[in-house]
Amino acid sequence: MEINKQYEPQKIEKKWYKFWEENGFFSPQIDKNKQPYTILMPPPNITGILHMGHVLNNTLQDVMIRYKRMTGLPTLWIPGTDHAGIATQNIVEKELYQKEGKTRHDIGREELIKRIWQWKEEKGNRIIEQLKQLGASCDWSRQRFTMDEGLSEAVKEVFIQLYEKGLIYKGKRIINWCPRCVTALANDEVEYMEESGHLWNMKYPLKDGSGFVTVATTRPETMLGDTAVAVNPNDQRYQKLIGKKVILPFVEREIPIIADEYVDMEFGSGCVKITPAHDPNDFEIGQRHDLEQILVIDENGVMNENAGSMFQGMDRFECRKKLIKELEDRKLLAGIEEHQHSVGHCYRCDTAIEPYLSDQWFVSMKPLAKRAIDVVKDGQVKFQPQRWVKVYLHWMENVRDWCISRQIWWGHRIPAYYTPQNQIVVAKNKQEALQKARQKYDENLQLEELRQDKDVLDTWFSSWLWPFSTMGWPQDTEEQEYFLPTNLLVTAPGIIYLWVARMIMSTLEFKDKIPFETVLLHGMVLDEQGRKMSKSLGNSPDPIHIIEEVGADALRFSMIFNTPKGEDSYYSEKILENGRNFANKIWNAFRFMMMNIEKIEGLPKPHELKLELADKWIYSRLQQVIANVTHYYEKLRLNDAAAALQEFIWNEFCAWYLELAKERIYDDSNREGQLTAKYILLDVLQNSMRLLHPIMPFITEEIFQVIKQYFPIAEDAIIVAKFPKADNKLIDKQTDADMQLIQEAISAIRNLRKQVNISPAVQVQTIIKVENNEQVALLNSYQNYFDKLAKTNDMQIAVQMQRPAKSIAAVVQNIEIYLPLSGVVDLEEEKNKLGKQQTQLEKELQKINGKLNNNKFLNNAPANIVTKEKAKQDEVETKLNKVKKILAGLE
Repeated sequence: MEINKQYEPQKIEKKWYKFWEENGFFSPQIDKNKQPYTILMPPPNITGILHMGHVLNNTLQDVMIRYKRMTGLPTLWIPGTDHAGIATQNIVEKELYQKEGKTRHDIGREELIKRIWQWKEEKGNRIIEQLKQLGASCDWSRQRFTMDEGLSEAVKEVFIQLYEKGLIYKGKRIINWCPRCVTALANDEVEYMEESGHLWNMKYPLKDGSGFVTVATTRPETMLGDTAVAVNPNDQRYQKLIGKKVILPFVEREIPIIADEYVDMEFGSGCVKITPAHDPNDFEIGQRHDLEQILVIDENGVMNENAGSMFQGMDRFECRKKLIKELEDRKLLAGIEEHQHSVGHCYRCDTAIEPYLSDQWFVSMKPLAKRAIDVVKDGQVKFQPQRWVKVYLHWMENVRDWCISRQIWWGHRIPAYYTPQNQIVVAKNKQEALQKARQKYDENLQLEELRQDKDVLDTWFSSWLWPFSTMGWPQDTEEQEYFLPTNLLVTAPGIIYLWVARMIMSTLEFKDKIPFETVLLHGMVLDEQGRKMSKSLGNSPDPIHIIEEVGADALRFSMIFNTPKGEDSYYSEKILENGRNFANKIWNAFRFMMMNIEKIEGLPKPHELKLELADKWIYSRLQQVIANVTHYYEKLRLNDAAAALQEFIWNEFCAWYLELAKERIYDDSNREGQLTAKYILLDVLQNSMRLLHPIMPFITEEIFQVIKQYFPIAEDAIIVAKFPKADNKLIDKQTDADMQLIQEAISAIRNLRKQVNISPAVQVQTIIKVENNEQVALLNSYQNYFDKLAKTNDMQIAVQMQRPAKSIAAVVQNIEIYLPLSGVVDLEEEKNKLGKQQTQLEKELQKINGKLNNNKFLNNAPANIVTKEKAKQDEVETKLNKVKKILAGLE
């Protein structure tokens, strides 16, 4: 059989992915006699291109889906994409302006939406194709899009039901407004950053001319919308001012001084300007005191007519500069203080958000939150790591109403309709709305008189229905009955509030079920310096480029191996090298085996095997690895599974068993031993590939398909092959202990040879002093292992043994190993060389000790430098002691 000398993932990955898809291995059959295993893919945005975060998230999911598929469960991984309202519209609007010099208003709503759909068809599927390159084994026949027909139906149904229950309402509220995206944002879509700013102290003249009150603000431009000044009713300083009026500078408006307990007497002067239309706390105070709400900034962040002619038409930040200068000129600026404060920014475009009074649609969250809190508290929904439960509960117990309306065009249009008298009906379409409006308001109403709300729903309003809308709700489907609740959600902590919590609420409300049993929250993928990956830092590699260069398996293994459960992952070229080297190691071992095995005709039955120590040991170790890896997969400790498999395949199977089996494989005169070695090599490798398949699917399928030609395997493909089960009868602790003693002894001899630079080609005499006769028998029985792997040719083993002159020694467990050096190395030359090493190490140690005994160094050097010096001291002392020991043995 011709097997490529080099592992070439590019040749095999596309081949096997196509094979899996064409054979329907990703699509489960509903089997009422079996419990299914289901994962919902967090839908990537259609604007998205695969990045390292996607690689980690989707590899974690795919590992679990492939593992559970191999255990025989019907496994479903539902994929899909999100329409990403603001982000997608921004891209198409930008293209429209760059290519045609037009805005969305120039072409109108229908034409813009048509163009976005065209963009989605052309480019919106890129990330799905990239996920396929990564090896994602989703059921693509069930792929959903948050604006496809079925999900749109679900969105309308949910809106109508919640509205009719009084849980969706429309009202004037202070919301977060992005002047760049020209839309409202939910609280969870605002990212706060600490910024250095100023606190401006401004003087408002009292109407009666008796003086001034001083107020402080970080947003002086909003003063133009002030409708009161508030003081605390318990503040003795201002008792006489309550009820008086001040004149608001520039607009010359009379505004009252009111008393409200919200005011902090300790902050600033104790007087607070109240702007109900531009601050959420001021809005609440305004409601209590029936204050006027005056908007002075428009939806684009520009000062409007209410700001007065001096400032109208100015950008809010330009207005700020001019207003401060005018206050100074009028001697109304009492002072400026440096001030660190948290400023909200749009999560999409990074623009500073503006608290803004607006008519918006809201979901009342507290009634929905109660059950969602209970199912986490009682353990029906589990968070891993568990520390996130506290974060979830804190947010849910303090949940605020969710602003769901967005002032853009791309998205689910709000299914609310208005009569000419602005009466509201909610319905799935205009015809249905007309029937409702005629019954409720006016039986003579005409269709053309109704107008639909212009706003669209928040993107998350469709995403929160993902667990059941993807399975056909609002229709009753077999999928909802069988696959819901799902088993696992893998996502990032950053969207616990935006998505995870809301899915729990909606699924309980509309399906009376939890959406998932376990939420696995993983960290971020950072660079080796611990920085977030970004294009601007140039530290964000292209995963597709990596896949094309080293293969998806190498990338997947590297990411899983290096990501402890629930922690951040640190990516670097060195980490990728581990995955690539492991794939190459597997390939080289496989190629060597097949090149030699295919020449050996026949294959024994298991009961015909003639097992020796190494055979029993590799089977014993295999069973232990099967048990451990199964445990790790079940507990979502996937990095531990990867580490255990690399250790077993590389350091036990390849480095030890395969090397020891070569002797029998090459020995045509020992037919029985040759066939035994062939059988065990094939058996252990095919089991190892099954264990490794969830993490490295492509190389394992390639190797499995070749082994099938030489070994009795019933399954058509490894992707649907049975996951191994540990056979405890094959675990033999005595065998393990015997083999461990031999391995440690061989390693010790190799190290002794290395210490005095004995050429690998030279065979050496070895003398071993053991503890008992059982050890004598064991080591004598397997002298061939030492001859093969330690290049020995004359081993003397006994309980009573004297150390020979001019030898070097090592102690392993309870045995002593001696290597006589006379006639093997030039002793004088070796002594001379070791003497020089000793002198050099003593000088180095003296220098280090000098530093560490110097109080000035210890007190002034950074802690990490001192730690490094101490580590260096330990290292040099160890080397020096070793050199002294060798020199003593040469005397």
